Amino acid sequence: MAASISDIRLLLKVKSLPKSAESRRVFITGGTGYIGSSLIPILIERGHRVRVLVRPGSKAKLPAACEVVSGNALDANTYRQLIRPSDTFIHLVGVPHPSPAKAAEFRAVDLVSAREAIAACAELGMRHFIYLSVAHPAPLSMMKDYIAVRAECERMIQERHLSSTILRPWYVLGPGHRWPYLLLPFYKVCEWLPFTRAAALRLGLVTLDELILALIEAVESPVQGIRIAGVPDIRSAGLKLSPEAIRKSA
Repeated sequence: MAASISDIRLLLKVKSLPKSAESRRVFITGGTGYIGSSLIPILIERGHRVRVLVRPGSKAKLPAACEVVSGNALDANTYRQLIRPSDTFIHLVGVPHPSPAKAAEFRAVDLVSAREAIAACAELGMRHFIYLSVAHPAPLSMMKDYIAVRAECERMIQERHLSSTILRPWYVLGPGHRWPYLLLPFYKVCEWLPFTRAAALRLGLVTLDELILALIEAVESPVQGIRIAGVPDIRSAGLKLSPEAIRKSA
């Protein structure tokens, strides 16, 4: 798969950052999609060992430096034994291009795959579970089914007492996902007004680069308990990987 200009730009930016002091073993579900295909090369560049679950017979093109294993994300029995020795699990499975018409798919794919991953990781005592959720609460009732499924998955994580980072972006700007740039002036006004500021920040737009850096920061900074990363946290995550931030934490 040829790298896009944005992927190359992000990779060059990451190359300029100090490497993590500790290499993680990362298991990824949903690694061939919009987010995962950009995340995997960056994880490898950072020195982490990556294992990616793909469907049996998949022809997905992934970096040669990652390990590809076969299984069904909707049935943990097909991949549970392949998770170890990973210490970090990133769950990115989701129906592409969410819309109100896909309510049944959200429950059949997003919910089932997360339930299976959460249960498997709880049984294995996974050190760190990273889940890509969605910003909520949100006033857009047309996306209520999508939000409800992601919130239900968050509850399952809490009930299984998994040490987890839950990221809550609203819309991720990137290749093929650029039309909301037209809304940026509206967001700026809403962030400025006191009575709309909180909602505008919670439901703000993030770039694909920002989300990838937030996922990298989550991998390299595992937590005990549950950490929620909202839009402001996602936007600022790259700063935590800077040389200045690393020197301060040393």
